[in-house]
Amino acid sequence: MKLPFKTQPPEDLSTQIKLLSAALDEADCIIAGAGAGLSTSAGFLYSGERFRKYFSDFEEKYNFHDMYSSGFYPYDTLEEYWAFWSRYIWINRYMNPPKPVYEKLHTILKGKDYFVLTTNVDHCFQKAGFDKHRLFYTQGDYGLFQCSRPCQPVTYDNEKIIRQMVLSQGFKILEDNTLLPPASPKMTIPSNLVPRCPHCGKPLTMNLRADSTFVEDEGWHQAAERYSEFLRRHQPTKVLFLELGTGYNTPGIIKYPFWNMTDRWPDARYACINLNEALAPEEISKKSICIEGDIGEVLAQL
Repeated sequence: MKLPFKTQPPEDLSTQIKLLSAALDEADCIIAGAGAGLSTSAGFLYSGERFRKYFSDFEEKYNFHDMYSSGFYPYDTLEEYWAFWSRYIWINRYMNPPKPVYEKLHTILKGKDYFVLTTNVDHCFQKAGFDKHRLFYTQGDYGLFQCSRPCQPVTYDNEKIIRQMVLSQGFKILEDNTLLPPASPKMTIPSNLVPRCPHCGKPLTMNLRADSTFVEDEGWHQAAERYSEFLRRHQPTKVLFLELGTGYNTPGIIKYPFWNMTDRWPDARYACINLNEALAPEEISKKSICIEGDIGEVLAQL
């Protein structure tokens, strides 16, 4: 395919939203592909005020300024490592995002034949009411642990122990899972809370795709098969590929396959909502709707 280009100028925003609304109504099914931009629109920001609220002590000690880069730091002890990561997991997995963007998307897709493919690992779809059998989390889940070796192709729910880690640092957790930081939080957790594999005793780690040790457990494979079957059944129908907030970190998971299937399937259409990268290849420009803007604001207008 030729290099992508912006299929519509910014001044055509209202026209494009009307076209997308019509495409949603006309489609026999909708395959949504969601990236980090969707959660960013919902208020899950990894820097700025949100970072300082929960990690001001780590910022002061290490001169960190965002959660993403802080997560790669080689902490000296597992106790400090999990002090950082337990906060990180709690606010990005067990707390609700500040804005109801996922709920708006659920309202739009509810009652339609849809499937969601996502690289996000924050569980926001299920918290917003999406059917878990219509979701495929390709890159893992903040709510799951796996063996760091790994010795077994299994994952472990982590909410209970993450809660204990967070509380041990002096934080309070409200009924809605909102996290309240103390004036001076502890920067380590007790050694007995460091999670270890029940099979081999090695430290557990997050079930996030970072290298070849990522565990694709039974649930992952079942979701992958459901997605593949959904594609097989709907290829001959009017399919709308709806891409939301994906970039070019892992374009081979959502973006490129969506472009290719739109090109190959006669009745398929492609729609993209992205704050800065609403693009489509020239080959599918006549079958594409590209909207450059905040996803939450666009969904509110549909």
